[in-house]
Amino acid sequence: MNRKLTAIAAATALLLGLAACASDETPAASGTTGGSAAPKAVRIGVVGSQDDQWPIFAEKAKAAGIDVEIVNFSDYALPNPALSQGQIELNQFQHIQYLADYNVNADDDLVAIGATAIYPLALYSKKHTALTDIPDGAEIAVPNDQTNLNRALFVLQAAGLIKLDGGGTLTSTELDVLPESKVKVTPVSAEQTAVSLESLDGAVVNNDFVLDAGLDPKAALAQDDPASPAAQPYINIWTARAADKDNATYLKLVKIFQDTAVTDALQEQSKGTAVLRADDAAALATILKTTEDNIRAGK
Repeated sequence: MNRKLTAIAAATALLLGLAACASDETPAASGTTGGSAAPKAVRIGVVGSQDDQWPIFAEKAKAAGIDVEIVNFSDYALPNPALSQGQIELNQFQHIQYLADYNVNADDDLVAIGATAIYPLALYSKKHTALTDIPDGAEIAVPNDQTNLNRALFVLQAAGLIKLDGGGTLTSTELDVLPESKVKVTPVSAEQTAVSLESLDGAVVNNDFVLDAGLDPKAALAQDDPASPAAQPYINIWTARAADKDNATYLKLVKIFQDTAVTDALQEQSKGTAVLRADDAAALATILKTTEDNIRAGK
């Protein structure tokens, strides 16, 4: 968690640069739709602006009378502070647990206003073709941001490669991996996990970087189950400032993203791994609050 706070603090200077690159429009005063009215171009922060669904989504939004600007980030630590500071109006890059961890540690109150999909988090290897081939003492890379690190540890534990102290909690880190574990866990930045496959025995790679690295999701050695009820905190979401939770324009964009043409492109981009979700804002708020409470309680 301390790493997360450090990353957020370090991102502040970068966000100043983002302001110069983003739209010159600024949000208008609060209106009747709840929170601030949308500027002429709604700026949406994403990780992976080149993904197939975004130009289709932007075209659909424009046809509905809404101009959008897709703002790309290469670092997960940036889009939430950018949203909180008003450099963008929405972001869509994270799951509920990531947002919960950010809100708790940054003392923020960003909210989920719509769902997109759950993506499995999977273990890959270029040296081994089966879990049983991974030797004792092997080194496995995992993402170093708290929530994906935590999720990756549970993937490895379910695969029988590690044991977590007390079975693990939402705040478990590599320090909770017990000595009797079969493999060694090495946290690296999320974008470096796939690169680590060239030198390490394996890596747990976020979906954002799987295809860019030329990995085949069907070749994963292990993954979590996105259809499981336990996967609810991993629902990917549209995120807004609390003042904008009822903004009609933003909620309309959530609906536009659920258009079949957009979701078909999303499925194609994910090679069919995405499990689409359409949970409403009220349901997402409940999951977010529960997850935040569990993080605060260390569960």
